[in-house]
Amino acid sequence: MRTPLRLAAVLGTAACAAALAGCGSSASSSSSSSSASAAASGASAPGSASAASSAPASAAAFPVTVTAGNGAVTIKSAPTRIVSLSSTATEDLYAVGAGPQVVAVDQYSNFPSGVPKTGLSGLTPNIEAIAKYNPSLVIASQNTGGLASGLAKLGVPVLIESAVATIDAVYAQIGQIGQVTGHATQAASVVAGMKTQIAAAVRQAGRGHAGLTYYWELSANPFYSATSATFIGQVVGLFGLKNIADAASKPTDGGYPELTQEYIVTAKPQVIFLADNQASDGGQTPAVVGKRPGWSGIPAVRDNEVIGLNDDVASRWGPRLPELVAEIAQAVKQASK
Repeated sequence: MRTPLRLAAVLGTAACAAALAGCGSSASSSSSSSSASAAASGASAPGSASAASSAPASAAAFPVTVTAGNGAVTIKSAPTRIVSLSSTATEDLYAVGAGPQVVAVDQYSNFPSGVPKTGLSGLTPNIEAIAKYNPSLVIASQNTGGLASGLAKLGVPVLIESAVATIDAVYAQIGQIGQVTGHATQAASVVAGMKTQIAAAVRQAGRGHAGLTYYWELSANPFYSATSATFIGQVVGLFGLKNIADAASKPTDGGYPELTQEYIVTAKPQVIFLADNQASDGGQTPAVVGKRPGWSGIPAVRDNEVIGLNDDVASRWGPRLPELVAEIAQAVKQASK
């Protein structure tokens, strides 16, 4: 679902790094994807036996102080009642084994299945509504509406895990969430698994594809894209592809330029990635793209290299990143034949 937070991130200029705002769509990955992710991370989905038996580290690991988006945050004891206002943070929490400690998640958190979804919002947080869950830790992607200061008055620590700009920052956030929840060892295993999977995908597809051009579509009408300077640009850059949006970017767009259809058609990208593929995000499927006036001559359309992504995975920066990299790798291998 193209939430207000995600749409504002795409259109904004001051906080364009949040274009992958982690809200995503209402669709979820298949059970096979869930199983693969869990196997890679050593975590389990809610309701599974291993998830139920997972417990935070001993009191000896606390207090712990970390530096988050809102500065230094001290967690005095292992949190037993966590509220997540970020769908990416929700995925991180369950991946590292902190699922049993989560009592509420925001309205857009939809993965893994069975998370305690509520009407809480990370975009317009309601301090009183959050406090009703008696949280011992709140995690969000941005500090809006006086979230951190409001909860501080109630003695509740808040961890702001902002949208990332690099792949290394993804790993750092997962490690930090593991640390503050008492699951540092499990977080390290998740990160190691992610690195292994991503390296394997890149190795199979290869890095030397500088002659292969691509267009990453965040939205249509207007058409917003992401340049090589963004997080998603770095991810695709693992394979050496050339981003057609780079030449159209301006200093004021933060790496998320608005492109005209004429520009895209003239650039002739050989691969098109759709992050607005699902119905709730605009339904810009490969079939829809193929019917756009003038697009039939684009190599990606002509050669069936328009890739409809899982919008959730493409808009978050958590433990399912290897799934996104694998999708890109498959597209690269196909286009390079």
